[in-house]
Amino acid sequence: MKLFLNKVLFLLLIGSCISGYSQVLRKRTTLLMGGRFDITVIAKDSLTAVQSIETIITEITRIENLISDWKPASQVSEVNHNAGISPVKVDREVFELTQRAIKLSKLTNGAFDISFAAMDKIWKFDGSMTEMPSAEAIKKSVEKVGYKNIILDSVQSTIFLKLKGMKIGFGALGEGYATDRCRDIMLAKGIKSGIVNASGDMTTWGKQSNGKDWNIGITNPFHPDDVFAVVPLNEGAVTTSGSYEKFVVLNGKRFSHIINPATGYPATGLCSVTVFGPKAEIANGFSTSLMVMGRKAGIDLINKYPDYSCIMITDSGKIIKSKNFKISQFNPKLK
Repeated sequence: MKLFLNKVLFLLLIGSCISGYSQVLRKRTTLLMGGRFDITVIAKDSLTAVQSIETIITEITRIENLISDWKPASQVSEVNHNAGISPVKVDREVFELTQRAIKLSKLTNGAFDISFAAMDKIWKFDGSMTEMPSAEAIKKSVEKVGYKNIILDSVQSTIFLKLKGMKIGFGALGEGYATDRCRDIMLAKGIKSGIVNASGDMTTWGKQSNGKDWNIGITNPFHPDDVFAVVPLNEGAVTTSGSYEKFVVLNGKRFSHIINPATGYPATGLCSVTVFGPKAEIANGFSTSLMVMGRKAGIDLINKYPDYSCIMITDSGKIIKSKNFKISQFNPKLK
């Protein structure tokens, strides 16, 4: 999951902020929600930029304390603790995030599922795995997984997990939601340009101070230090799911670390999916789902949503684009 701003263009951006444009760029890197966040803000002066970054960090921390399943006091942890026992009343924000996640599960026929948090970790991607798990072990690993067993009560604002041992976890979807929220807050405060980058999944708004779009470089999965495409973005999001950094080869077949929640088997066939659209939350759900669904079903799905587009890379290096994918620079040779 490695996306980054094209470095040459980023250096030009800094130069333009210093010379001739009455705007200031400030950037800060911090650890939040279990990962790295790079926050960039362009504002009228240094104090406003720094204060805006602090506001973003405060908002992400607030969301982390609500939904992070590794924080014992979070509302999601309370839901998990009461799985199979009783419904848990949650803030409307948490309820609606869960509601949207279930909608994604339905749209993707279970290729995306927040109850995947309960899956047994039988697949190893650290080099120690030498043989396939048994079919019985794989089936057992997902016996507590299934979005249809997440019961929502809109009137009471409760979440109930039907099976004892079930869990939900928002992971990168939660990070995407947090970055979207921060963009909305910044726009409401009059901060017209910036980027929140959550471990490579980005939400952007506005333009560079020279009036040009942000330029997002997409990593070549076969040569991770190289960019094979540059895509312009001004107010939108981009997320990538990929197996090029974590995978295992068994019996000559390549298996991704991204697991199909419905079957327990790893995704195969694609090594990278990058999705562009207005919201990082939705884009992240799509990028993960498309890895699981595969090229044909994935393209068929994304083409139904004109606000979203994607580019897929197969294990053999073939590039597949959705019908409305826009690109400014492109190198079709990957390997």
